[in-house]
Amino acid sequence: MVQLVAERVQSLAVGGVKELPEQFIRPAHERPENSKAVEGVTVPVISLSQPHEVVVQEVAKACEEWGFFLLTDHGISPALVRRLQEVGEVFFGLRQEEKEAYANDAASGKFEGYGTRMTKNHDEKVEWIDYFFHFMAPPSKVNHGVWPKNPPAYREVTEEYNKEMLRITDTLLELLSEGLGLEGKALKTVLGGEEIEVEMKINFYPPCPQPQLALGVEPHTDMSALTLLVPNDVPGLQVSKDGNWFAVNYLPNALFIHVGDQLEVLSNGKYKSVLHRSLVNKERTRMSWAVFVVPPQETTIGPLAKLVDDQNPAKYSTKTFADYRYRKFNKLPQ
Repeated sequence: MVQLVAERVQSLAVGGVKELPEQFIRPAHERPENSKAVEGVTVPVISLSQPHEVVVQEVAKACEEWGFFLLTDHGISPALVRRLQEVGEVFFGLRQEEKEAYANDAASGKFEGYGTRMTKNHDEKVEWIDYFFHFMAPPSKVNHGVWPKNPPAYREVTEEYNKEMLRITDTLLELLSEGLGLEGKALKTVLGGEEIEVEMKINFYPPCPQPQLALGVEPHTDMSALTLLVPNDVPGLQVSKDGNWFAVNYLPNALFIHVGDQLEVLSNGKYKSVLHRSLVNKERTRMSWAVFVVPPQETTIGPLAKLVDDQNPAKYSTKTFADYRYRKFNKLPQ
């Protein structure tokens, strides 16, 4: 039986499609032209070079009000980020057959590899995106067999970037713990300690003939605890606050930090999982490198006992991350 390869969005774009195929056209209320972002308001920008107490306060405030902030002075070398972006760009520039050798099969539970967000239900709209997804940590979860062999530097660069992501994740979880009035290691411990899983997703949004009708990624919250993202310089990310969309401008050398669902649950709603979406561009390819920090599947996640009392009852149920993930994928109530 021949396995049908999903039509890749990049192939459509390269093929010079002039009109957006029907399955990409969003319902009227979701189209960027009908749900414009508020102008002139900037998202929080936080420098790690400030005194520790100041950073704790600023991070907690940003996570309570926005669930999102840009992190600067984080110590990751701009040269490393450029190399990370270069190896990703080279992979997506390969011949289609070479990329297809890495095709994933989400339907059979094989999520790692090269993919396109296509939905099984024909009535559902699809997103203007191709991607590459794989684990970076812990070592027990890493399968280098699914990592791109071309360009040859991919593995070395990505492993170096992973070390930086682990370092920054530790820093952020410590700041976030202190912002909740807990001791520094509290969140890391409950999320799985050294077994915390780190996933890389390279998002590729090729030029779109009618960007005002499409979305690169539809509005969603991440099921991670944290997402650490670097984009290229093509804007497109928008975050929601108080029912409005806000465009996130590109800031060179900044890390884009998203609070995910697991942190909202652990903090009993004090930190907000940010609703966000991604727009696409008519002329230019947008790319982003998203790193998801998630607990191991069997980890039980619920509101932390120290944050729950008679005045603040638990707002969320306690369940394993595997169960949470299953419910979120299948749009079941949590």
